[in-house]
Amino acid sequence: MSGQLRDTASELAEVLWREHTVYRDRAGGVVIRGEHVQRWISLAPSGGRGEILVRAGRILHGGTTAPARSEAIVPLAAGTGELAATCRRLLAEAAVDAAPRVPGPSSAGRAKGAGKQRQRGRHTSFSSWVVLACVAGVVALYLYSAGAFGR
Repeated sequence: MSGQLRDTASELAEVLWREHTVYRDRAGGVVIRGEHVQRWISLAPSGGRGEILVRAGRILHGGTTAPARSEAIVPLAAGTGELAATCRRLLAEAAVDAAPRVPGPSSAGRAKGAGKQRQRGRHTSFSSWVVLACVAGVVALYLYSAGAFGR
């Protein structure tokens, strides 16, 4: 089965990416790496006869691979087109999972005209003013009780 798996992986790699590397992994499966898209696909024998386990994941900075983001079991008898469609779906899922999360709006990163959101700069808020007034009152009360204001 490993020879058939290698042939299937080579055909699949040609369909998916122009630039790719196909190699055998330690577990007896075949890996297709697309360095230019920072993704990988793994084809491995599944528990059932004539089925393969297809996994997809990301390639991290430095060339190491991240764990699989998604996987599916596909009949080996399926054509290259069906297998490529499954791989594209898995790669799309891996891309969605890997998409950077956009942080909430900040004063530095907010786009111009970002709606009717209330803009906050570095102005002192009302609660800060209340705290400052209380601290000033406590200090004034201490100084008054200590006789600093000349009775």
